[in-house]
Amino acid sequence: MYEKLSHFAQTGGLIYFFAIFAVVLAYALWPRNQKRFDEAAQLPLQDREPGDE
Repeated sequence: MYEKLSHFAQTGGLIYFFAIFAVVLAYALWPRNQKRFDEAAQLPLQDREPGDE
């Protein structure tokens, strides 16, 4: 019983991890999100403080 439950948990965990990874990867590479990530990539290079308009 323990071995079956352990095998199911390991396999299920791997599938769950892969599914979450695939969703995050798709979100990061989705063309509609490119502008948001490009702006976030430039934030450390800006001289102004957050909140200064």
